[in-house]
Amino acid sequence: MRKVIKLDGELCSHCAGKIQNRIEKIDGVSKASVNAMTLKFTLDADDAKFQEILGQSVKIFNDIEPDCEVLV
Repeated sequence: MRKVIKLDGELCSHCAGKIQNRIEKIDGVSKASVNAMTLKFTLDADDAKFQEILGQSVKIFNDIEPDCEVLV
């Protein structure tokens, strides 16, 4: 499943890269893209585990950049 999710708040390109790298290491993730300019997060992941992966991704965002909210 592929989903594009809007982000709100502040996000620098350095943090976006760190977030993207950590999310791509989650089991079941095919590809992740975090764009600091457009404030969009694209997640390609296993359908059966998508909600679980999305929850883990939100936690990663909160850990690295608490000023950026994932608008799920």
